[in-house]
Amino acid sequence: MPLSISQTLPADPHSHAGDSPARVRHLDLDLTVDFGARTLTGRATWSLQAGPAATELVLDTRDLTIEQVELLNSAGNSTPADFTLGKADAVLGQALKVPLAPETAAVRVSYRTSPAAAALQWLEPAQTAGTEPFLFTQSQAILARTWLPCQDSPGIRFTYEATVRVPAHLLALMSAENPQQLDARGEYRFRMAQPIPAYLMALAVGDLRFAPLSGRTGIYAEPATLPVATNEFDDLEKMVAAAEELYGPYRWERYDLLVLPPSFPFGGMENPRLTFVTPTILAGDRSLTSLVAHELAHSWSGNLVTNATWNDFWLNEGFTVYFERRIMEHLYGAEYADMLQVLGRAALLETITEIGLASPDTHLHLALAGRDPDEGLTEIAYEKGCALLLTLEHLVGRPRLDDFIKEYFARFSFQAMDTATFLHYLRAELLDQEPDLEARLNLAAWVEGPGLPPSAPPVASRRFEAVDQELARLETGTTPASLLPATAGWSSHEWVHFLHGLPASLSVDQVAGLDAAFHFTTSGNAEILAAWFPRALRAGYAPADAALEKFLRHVGRRKFLVPLYRAVLATPDGLVRARDVYAQARPNYHSVATGTLDALLDVRT
Repeated sequence: MPLSISQTLPADPHSHAGDSPARVRHLDLDLTVDFGARTLTGRATWSLQAGPAATELVLDTRDLTIEQVELLNSAGNSTPADFTLGKADAVLGQALKVPLAPETAAVRVSYRTSPAAAALQWLEPAQTAGTEPFLFTQSQAILARTWLPCQDSPGIRFTYEATVRVPAHLLALMSAENPQQLDARGEYRFRMAQPIPAYLMALAVGDLRFAPLSGRTGIYAEPATLPVATNEFDDLEKMVAAAEELYGPYRWERYDLLVLPPSFPFGGMENPRLTFVTPTILAGDRSLTSLVAHELAHSWSGNLVTNATWNDFWLNEGFTVYFERRIMEHLYGAEYADMLQVLGRAALLETITEIGLASPDTHLHLALAGRDPDEGLTEIAYEKGCALLLTLEHLVGRPRLDDFIKEYFARFSFQAMDTATFLHYLRAELLDQEPDLEARLNLAAWVEGPGLPPSAPPVASRRFEAVDQELARLETGTTPASLLPATAGWSSHEWVHFLHGLPASLSVDQVAGLDAAFHFTTSGNAEILAAWFPRALRAGYAPADAALEKFLRHVGRRKFLVPLYRAVLATPDGLVRARDVYAQARPNYHSVATGTLDALLDVRT
């Protein structure tokens, strides 16, 4: 019998809906997109799952104008409802409380978003790859409430239908069944039949076209980007097939990608049926598509089985990183996946050093109450979580672990999972089958302990060992140009490892020599540029300055922005310079990025 977890989930400290006696089960959304006013206006009608004791519905809102609330009975008849908005909190927003009548079957909220809604990124034509404006949302972690009154907790799931009206020459897309052609009236209807949490609600509107890759996969992008994107993601169907072979059937019918403008703050976002991706992974050689494998893996770990609260974020991301690398190994071989493991482990150790070796924020199970859950979106959840699964693989063998993971996804499909319940399941289904296995794993040290436990298996890469040999040659006086034959055919990952392995004290002449040989400053690869610019800055290599500033003005991916602004800050007059660039670049960044960078640069808006 499946474990019942419905009564054991912890309260979500980041949602007012935890106080609600009534739960939502289906959304009927009607929206009009106004680019001039930078607002969404419309109605959210929530069908309820409420027992006789449910006298009140509580929804999360933030910076929404609530114009009217109505109660609907089972026949669809409506009556105006009283409602109250709680005290505003900068992170959590306000609780919208609606008293219910005994016959209430649904609640309809008429509302309008703010032009500054944190989830919404409104782009002018100059900020896109074309000549039209663009809108996209980013709801994770708790920003859905800024464009939709909802129960904004990952532990609460609902199905939805939507009607969205946009300018007639633009295409609207959602995390749902999507159109593939323009509608002459600019009116689009959507349906998501599988229940999802609010953070997976997504909307994008722009001058978009569609290109199929297979019967169930395809690419949406602006016309100028579409040909490059279809070539870059040609292996998408192979990825889906590999994922299914590993951990069971894909449960969402279609898997499409939407390539967004460069201001998107993340590498990707696993919106069901329609992953949002950054154009910074369009490297031309398919070397950065592990990010797509990551978002695809979320179709199982995260979208199918979801962290109950953001304190349990590692259950989404640790499984996903492990799964991603298994997909990449299946498609491109173990040596390729080994590079990803080494890069990931290095990122984890750097994060642990940055946060602090003894910090509770390096635990897998976090304590984020009273804080923005974005603070928990670090490499700890991703790479320490993956390392735990690698350790399990090392202890029990890959076949047993694969059977465990596949059954876990099947048993808890379309449900939320908290850390305590997962540990109970792990012990019952795997650890208790073998004496002393939990002791050898040292499970408590992983979940509730700091840093990286000593039981983590080492990771190594033969291809990186070859890169290290070239670094050693360079250190003994070999000129950069002499390395060209050995470096021909290197992937993005090998170049990033090379750049990270360079001495910290390179002179400006040494940096100039490297650039003359390898043309780093003019690279079109965002990962290489992000690894190169800090070394150029440290050496005072002025020829890279213009390219760096262009990158910072054009790219909105937070993973790149934070270390690059930190590198600028570390230079002479760095604060003045960083603020000057930021003042020009900030309008191109999503609120997810500006929230971090405003604090880093002590900018008050």
